[in-house]
Parts: sequence; C-alpha cells; structure tokens
Amino acid sequence: MRWMASAMAAAIGVAAPAAAGPVDELGWLSGAWTAEDGERWTEELWMEPRGGVMLGTNRSGKGEKASGFEFMRIAADPDGTVSFWGSPGGKPAVPFRLVSSGPGEAVFENPEHDFPTRVAYQRAGPELLAIVSGPNGANAQSWRFRRPLTLAPPPVPLER
Repeated sequence: MRWMASAMAAAIGVAAPAAAGPVDELGWLSGAWTAEDGERWTEELWMEPRGGVMLGTNRSGKGEKASGFEFMRIAADPDGTVSFWGSPGGKPAVPFRLVSSGPGEAVFENPEHDFPTRVAYQRAGPELLAIVSGPNGANAQSWRFRRPLTLAPPPVPLER
C-alpha cells in the first residue's frame, strides 16, 4: 500500500515523506561542542542532518588566537556509502568511509590516507569524544568536548 500512496502523491505533485537515511542516524553528533585545556581550545559545530547531509566546522587555538580550522561533511554517495569528508585548513577534502556505527558511536576509515587513517566519534551524555589515529590506533589524538557553558549574545538587528 505504501507504494500506492507514493505513486498517488507523485501523480498529484505532492512529495511523499522521505524515509530516514543512514546519515540521519548520526544526528546525535549535531550541535556545538567545546574542548578546553588551559589556554588551548577546540570548537566543533555540526548541523542537524538534512537532505542526507551533515555539515561541520572545527577551529582551534590558544588564548585569543585561532591556529587551525577544518570544514567537514558527512554524506552518502550515490551507491549509499556514508563517508566523513575532512578539509583541514581549506585543503582538498579527504573521504573516510563509515566502517561502524551504533547509538552514539561512528568510526570512519581511509587506510590510504597518511594521517589520520581513522576518525571516530563517541557520545556519552553531555560529552563527545573525538579521536583521530593512524593504522591500528597509532599516534592517537583525542578531544573531549562538552556543550559550551555560555551562549553568544543575540545578533544585533541590521538597520534598514
């Protein structure tokens, strides 16, 4: 019967409700995250899944000076393979294929990449652990993120 409802909706020009895709299952990653260690800080922002895509940004620094940034994307390619695409410092994006996932966990790998070859996220309540590593977990680097304690002030309205 579901195919009939979809066919009828298509015939009259109404979109049928889309089924949740594999990227939607990673919605637990969305939101603002901050890791701080003394003067060093890292922030990661992930948009909610929409249209089969999640977009993210990362920036890090020390004190009042940013020292690095990354643009990120999680999306499925035409054959349905979900990948994390990382573009540190604006370099060309590198794909890491989703190799395992579950509630609050996602692991992406690209054994052909120099470093990292693995990008993993684990969510435990208000904390998000991000780990990048080489083959077999070598040279692992991790960030323990929490939700920021303060929110930015509301934007100032533009004068017209």
